[in-house]
Amino acid sequence: MIMEDIYRLEEADKKLPVLDEFIESLSVKQDEVIAVLHKAQQLFGYLPAELQLYIARKLDVPASHIYGVVSFYSYFTQEKRGTYTINICMGTACFVKGADKVLNEFARQLGIKSGETTEDGAFTLTDVRCIGACGLAPVVLVNEKVYGHIQPEDVSRIIDTYKEKKGE
Repeated sequence: MIMEDIYRLEEADKKLPVLDEFIESLSVKQDEVIAVLHKAQQLFGYLPAELQLYIARKLDVPASHIYGVVSFYSYFTQEKRGTYTINICMGTACFVKGADKVLNEFARQLGIKSGETTEDGAFTLTDVRCIGACGLAPVVLVNEKVYGHIQPEDVSRIIDTYKEKKGE
């Protein structure tokens, strides 16, 4: 049943062969769990249970091992995210410089709470423990782009930038 469920994922017929090719290129598959999970999340955008089981079978490792890695590392997500994931750093340096106010402003303007995705699927808002850019505190990471020294009044400009990109 689970193998049939994997094909319900968006564009699985196109993405699974790419993932399979990546897995086949590895010399010691069991040692590359994190690399495979990164590739799968890059392709699918998230790691639902069906995909985790598929990967476990392909790597010949217990599904519990895959789940353990996915649930341990905050980079991995089991929930579908928006086109743009907005991560607000809540590490000590960022928090002291007002990251909570920045997070609250994003939540207010997007109409969602941390951990939620907007109805249109455009934005997911999350708070993370540390981005590793303390000198730029408070820091916001939108997908792979880092924004430093962000204040609540900067939030609408950032959101508008990505609304314009989504329309392209």
